[in-house]
Amino acid sequence: MPPSVKKPDAGPAFAAVRQLLDLLAQGAPLEHFTRPGEAAQDAGVPEPDRAAIAEATQVALRIRRTLIQHRRREVELAALFDTAGDLAALRDLDAVLRAITHRAKLLLGTDVTYLSLNDDEAGDTYMRVTDGCVSAAFQQVRLGMGEGLGGLVAETARPYTTGDYRDDPRFKHTTTIDSAVTEEGLRAILGVPLRVGTRVIGVLYAADRTARTFTPDEIALLSSLADHAAIAIDSARLLEETRTALVDLNAASQTIEAHSQAMRRAEDAHDRLTDLVLRGGDIAEVANAIGAVLQGGTLIHDAEGAELARAGADPRPPSAQAVAASRAGGRAVPVQGTWVCAVLAGHELLGSIALTGRADLSEADRRLFERASVVTALLLLLRRSVAEAEDRVRGELLGDLLTRAADTTSLSARARRLRLNLNHPHSVFVLHAEAAPRQRLLSAAARTAQNRKGLAGPHHDDVVLLYPSDTPSSCARSLAEELGHAVGSPVTVGAAGPVTGPGGFADAHAEARRCLAALRALGHDGTGSALTDLGFLGVLLGDQTDLGGYVRQTVGPVVEYDAKRGTDLMHTLQVYFAVGMSQSRAREALHVHINTVVQRLDRIGQLLGRDWQSPERVLEIQLALRIARIAPKNGPES
Repeated sequence: MPPSVKKPDAGPAFAAVRQLLDLLAQGAPLEHFTRPGEAAQDAGVPEPDRAAIAEATQVALRIRRTLIQHRRREVELAALFDTAGDLAALRDLDAVLRAITHRAKLLLGTDVTYLSLNDDEAGDTYMRVTDGCVSAAFQQVRLGMGEGLGGLVAETARPYTTGDYRDDPRFKHTTTIDSAVTEEGLRAILGVPLRVGTRVIGVLYAADRTARTFTPDEIALLSSLADHAAIAIDSARLLEETRTALVDLNAASQTIEAHSQAMRRAEDAHDRLTDLVLRGGDIAEVANAIGAVLQGGTLIHDAEGAELARAGADPRPPSAQAVAASRAGGRAVPVQGTWVCAVLAGHELLGSIALTGRADLSEADRRLFERASVVTALLLLLRRSVAEAEDRVRGELLGDLLTRAADTTSLSARARRLRLNLNHPHSVFVLHAEAAPRQRLLSAAARTAQNRKGLAGPHHDDVVLLYPSDTPSSCARSLAEELGHAVGSPVTVGAAGPVTGPGGFADAHAEARRCLAALRALGHDGTGSALTDLGFLGVLLGDQTDLGGYVRQTVGPVVEYDAKRGTDLMHTLQVYFAVGMSQSRAREALHVHINTVVQRLDRIGQLLGRDWQSPERVLEIQLALRIARIAPKNGPES
């Protein structure tokens, strides 16, 4: 104190200072700190003492403010520690985000707190969770980078605050953001970045519905909370990703285990089926094995649709459309509750398998079914190889029997090796199907020969079948019907026999060929018979007379005239007799003028003689015409 100033009395000032210290210690309200000065003035304390008391009061107030700040800081730090502990205990991301916004609202005492997260793919930040909001539009708003206060915080990674957002020109206002803020009624807004390292993952906000200024302490407090929150968010995200990865890993492990089991089951089934084929199992055993493995009924058909085997299923024809679809796609296909798989050898269709009673076939069982088709293809190829080898042997024997290319003793011995006894009566059949492929007819004939212990195969232009029988006529009729069903079109059968011993098959074959030609000439396609069933024509053909000579003797002049002049009087004769020897009806059938018919008939009369229309000559001429139609088809033996 300067020497010119008188030292005040220490009594009142000391008492006032002591009172101020007590107030500080008690944490008294602000208005209590004016009481020592007021008491000194009322007591008439001298001016120097009152000045000292006033100075001491100001110092006490500053100390009070500092203590309050420290206490508040301690509370904030304690709250931050509690927040960090709470966030660390949370594992669900949504729970973490809700805890952050709620704790921020409690610490800052604002009306609203909310949090937005950055969307790296969309390039914006979107509202993730709110506390205290009432506007649905505000809770769903998205902010582009740099838009509004939040977009600017997300873009710059710096905190921003405004006392009244609507009138603050520092921010890029948009209609969407401004309308959402207005609907929520917000004025003062504080936003701080959520950072993980140098990367901004979102923004934490605190806002009031009245205009005010956020203090640096509030900004620092919200920033500290944001730092803790960012770590918690990232930890929760990593934990969620870890959980998801574990779930995916567990699912993958289960998938691998299921696939491994399916593979083992498929391998076991494949080994079982392959072993069955290699030890000589037949197609019926394969059908039973497939049905047992897949727990369903099984049908196996060949490429022509004929049933080869069936197990636990009713007979049914294969679906041509399903077989074609399976063949094209290389996979089994479902059709009306039945799975169908084409049996292939490369691009060649060998047949098909149908699985019934398993409409809900799993992918693993579907592949197992497809693998069964591969094994079935192997069996069919083995069967075909064996059959082809046997067919060659049988075909060679058949050819030798029909051409007498070996002695009878050798033929009998070869037949016995094929389990055929040629000393028993056999019938010979020549087959023809106009509309069916020859190979299909051969396959059907081969199956019939196998079932009836006979021989079948091609011989020159014929399909020939022979098997033990002493009734060729009835057998020919039943064969025509049976083979017609098998190939799907009419089959004509000429029969001869019975034959005993290898020496008579060639003659029986020639007779069966003549019978077939006669049936076709008579328009009896799709039927079967022997020559004895054809009446006089059959006797004539069976007697092996000189048919060509008979034709030349009876209508030879007409044949020669046609050959020299290029006419067709033979056709006119056939039509004339076919319409009952009526010139007018012959004109209509031939589509010529009546005079032309008359002229042709006159020419025929000149060639054959005037009596050519007498009953005796008419019979001879008609027979010659019929033989002329048959003879060219019957070859040189006619």
